[in-house]
Amino acid sequence: MRFNNNHKKGLGCGVISALSWGADTVLMGFILSLTPFVKTGQAILLAPVITAFLHDSFSAIWTFIYLGLRKKLGQFFKAVKTKSALWVAIAALLGGPVGMSGYLLSVKYIGPSYTAIISSLYPAIGAILATIILKERINKKAWIGLVVTIIGVSILGISILEYTSTTSAINPIGFIFALVCAFGWGSECVICAYGMKGDEVTSEFALQIRQFTSAVTYGLIVIPIVGGIGLSIEIFKDSVIFWIIGTALAATVSYLFYYTAIYKIGATRAMGMNITYVVWAIIFDTIFLGNKISTLTIASSILVILGVYFIAKEPDQEVQELEFVK
Repeated sequence: MRFNNNHKKGLGCGVISALSWGADTVLMGFILSLTPFVKTGQAILLAPVITAFLHDSFSAIWTFIYLGLRKKLGQFFKAVKTKSALWVAIAALLGGPVGMSGYLLSVKYIGPSYTAIISSLYPAIGAILATIILKERINKKAWIGLVVTIIGVSILGISILEYTSTTSAINPIGFIFALVCAFGWGSECVICAYGMKGDEVTSEFALQIRQFTSAVTYGLIVIPIVGGIGLSIEIFKDSVIFWIIGTALAATVSYLFYYTAIYKIGATRAMGMNITYVVWAIIFDTIFLGNKISTLTIASSILVILGVYFIAKEPDQEVQELEFVK
């Protein structure tokens, strides 16, 4: 019974992480369309990177407040001194400056729905990396799922290129940024799972390390290099900052439940549950932003989710062993 409850909690966390990330995706698309980010050519260019910086920075603050309310800050500061925390920090660099920047650049160029579908390739990439880093074995069904996923993403990519030939509304470079995002997120999940193997770093502590590392890297390295300090300061003076703070809360909720799912049911299955954010992003995008979704888009997303389902379903034995240990 204890095993079943832990398993159900992990799956439930995966569902909540997907729903909240779908909302985050659409909200970020809305934020990137607001005046401070579109008033000049330079602002349009810098908007995704600066938004990623502020997004992760406020998420780090929300997480810090959460740990404080739960009176776990003392334990957290002890955990950051461990080797496990270092692995989580490395995962943060791949998920934040690499993955999140690619994600927001893709949202900027091709919109939230297309970005959600293409970036959903990350569990397939994560499954491959898991065989190398975590020594997980992938069976034939999982490889079939990987092929189906790649086919789904490829069809979507072709549809974007064809659409671009008749309108300038979608930039094909967004497809590339979405793939960069997929690699960053896939590797982040696997390396983070490696860092949380022991009891030194919990899912809550991992999230704080992740967001803080990402925010500091953006603030001290990325933003100065791209010349975004001036625009960042300007954003703080605009009402859009409240949208970013609110959206960062949605991201914090998503990451908190996502990292908990990784801790409870393993990296590959957690990715499989989280990937359903594609469906939520499309639903929210259609309802709140009024964007139309084509039949090909829906078919592509179904193929991607179907393929990822088989990939995520594969490591049942390893997941059960992990749960019994915990």
